[in-house]
Amino acid sequence: MHAMLFDGSAPQLRETEWPDPVPAAGQLLIDIDACGVCRTDLHVVDGELDHPKRPVIPGHEIVGRVAALGAGTTGFAVGDRVGVPWLGHTCGHCRFCAAGRENLCDMPGFTGYTIDGGYAERTVADSRYCLHVPERYTDVEAAPLLCAGLIGYRTLAMAGDAEHIGIYGFGAAAHIVAQVARYQKRSVYAFTRGGDAAAQQLAMRLGAVWAGGSEEAPPHQLDAALLFAPVGALVPQALQAVVKGGIVVCGGIHMSDIPSFPYAFLWGERRVVSVANLTREDGAAFMRIANEVPLKIETTAYPMADANRALDDLRGGRVSGAAVLTMR
Repeated sequence: MHAMLFDGSAPQLRETEWPDPVPAAGQLLIDIDACGVCRTDLHVVDGELDHPKRPVIPGHEIVGRVAALGAGTTGFAVGDRVGVPWLGHTCGHCRFCAAGRENLCDMPGFTGYTIDGGYAERTVADSRYCLHVPERYTDVEAAPLLCAGLIGYRTLAMAGDAEHIGIYGFGAAAHIVAQVARYQKRSVYAFTRGGDAAAQQLAMRLGAVWAGGSEEAPPHQLDAALLFAPVGALVPQALQAVVKGGIVVCGGIHMSDIPSFPYAFLWGERRVVSVANLTREDGAAFMRIANEVPLKIETTAYPMADANRALDDLRGGRVSGAAVLTMR
């Protein structure tokens, strides 16, 4: 099969022929139709995440069709459309798994990072961690739901019942979570790179009440700020924008160093927290919302062979919405 491979020798992928995977017990063999290009993939290729499997096929926003079932597999049938997210495996017995916090598992497996992912024509995945995808979305539209949507949903959930939500970094995750927040009757304030008129216009089209540069003060104090841009300097900026008792939620897996800031920015019972991975319940809950709410998924599609161009466009801030690779 054709695949895009990262071997660590250079900050780019190489197109290669790779052996077809064979499903083990409990696994699905999946013919891939689309795979989202996530900032996490970029962190892997740019060496900002330690210890990826090498070589590894990146990609963890996978949508395809079940081609075959490993022994004992339940919950799916050949021909079903299936989504494969970032969380690919957990141990099931560490203290975090035992407490229902499998997103913090001590011995996890992550799709496209420690397990071969979706920048390929086929993959295998543990059926217990796969998701049924709402039929209202095309394959290209559905792919970003598998991480941008899921992580955005978990990030928003950590904001509790906050009414006024600031979103910093208006890319793939933000443009989905903004719609979920509006569905929940919250007010959304979008913060983009300075002068990024296209992202600000997208935010307003999707229901934001205000959009501006990340250095600007919003017209209303925020109850919560969700950070999707991997820029540590945004943390003290967001702390200054949230009301006393407010929360700043860092939604990325990697962020540049957070600069020092006066304790006064944090005082008043403000909090800074991070989001780590997801749980299977997150996946089921978000897919229920995605089935109920007609989310508008903005995508830019690339052939799989152009994966390096997609990553470079993401690196340079040239992608509107979510970048998605197509396989057929």
